[in-house]
Amino acid sequence: MNRKQFVILLVLVVVVGATGWLIRQKKQGSWHAGGGSAGQKLLPNFAVNEVAQITIVSGTNGLELARRNNLWRVSQRAGYPANFGQISEFLVKLADLKIVQTEEIGPSQLARFGLQPPGVATNSGTQVEFKDQNGKTLASLLLGKKHMSKPPKNPQFPGLGDEGWPDGRYVMVGAEKTVDVISDPLDNLQPKPAEWLNKDFLSIEKPRSIAVQFPEATNSWKLARASETDDWQLADAKPDEKLDAAKISSVTSPLNSASINDVAAADTFSAASNTVLTVDTFDGFSYVARIAPKLDDNYPATFSVSANLPAERAAAKDEKPEDKARLDKEFKDQQSKLADKLAKEKALAGWVYQLPAYPVDELLKPRHELLAVVETNSVAEKK
Repeated sequence: MNRKQFVILLVLVVVVGATGWLIRQKKQGSWHAGGGSAGQKLLPNFAVNEVAQITIVSGTNGLELARRNNLWRVSQRAGYPANFGQISEFLVKLADLKIVQTEEIGPSQLARFGLQPPGVATNSGTQVEFKDQNGKTLASLLLGKKHMSKPPKNPQFPGLGDEGWPDGRYVMVGAEKTVDVISDPLDNLQPKPAEWLNKDFLSIEKPRSIAVQFPEATNSWKLARASETDDWQLADAKPDEKLDAAKISSVTSPLNSASINDVAAADTFSAASNTVLTVDTFDGFSYVARIAPKLDDNYPATFSVSANLPAERAAAKDEKPEDKARLDKEFKDQQSKLADKLAKEKALAGWVYQLPAYPVDELLKPRHELLAVVETNSVAEKK
């Protein structure tokens, strides 16, 4: 091969190589464009305070959180209040998330990173979208597989810990096709409505009487006390019935901090074979709960609440005139708090609640399980 032929061959190689590179860039160029670099915020212009709707879609599951009248609600739970603290924490975290690294991959590799659009049978990602009150999209993310940290190999234990642990997640922002890696796996970002509910439920304070009416009437009972410091008494107690103080403490304690597992629309509740719980308080509140039989370690239940709040304070016999203004103010402040509590709890009365089994099991003890065991002492009785 002479010099001229060599030069021509070299030029052809360069031309063919350049053409192939241009074709490859044209096919994959959109996947390399945009995106930030390591150290930059994932969403540099994210308007946290304007977010009024969050949708999370993974596979065939979807979740919508919507802010209505300054209150976040879970659409898949008939508009039940959402956990504002959880949502706020997530939005603030998202606004501060930074890119750890950027991966330049082709479209054929998206499945490997779990970044196929939701709905694809396998290797699909989780789509998260944020909108304002007018429905304008503020930001959208496609979350893929978790990024795994690989531990150093230990020659003494080959294979141990090779799987590593999640230290981040692959993500694509909006229409950009650059794949970024963030340092937070965002484990809790799931389209599971029950996990986004506000679990703060009723707080029944200062109970004056507690009554449980079972479908089987002989199991029913009512406890009452004259003041907050008096002992509980069993209403209509028979001569051989005596309360066991240790047993009734487990009955009254669940009222202080009731919790829920999930909620459903009110039309899903059956009125048949329900147990009725009624609690009256010294503050004038009355709660009535209808509790269905246990299902999958949950008790479906509905409740209603009412209150008889006095408009005026009754003066004490030994009240001094100089104390009247102070006592009137304390009374009004207390009544205002109780009125707010009543309004808040009435707003929660339109759903069916899934109550955790253990505290309800304690509360719904049949009558005989509240009684002390009567010991027989005489020889005649023992015979």
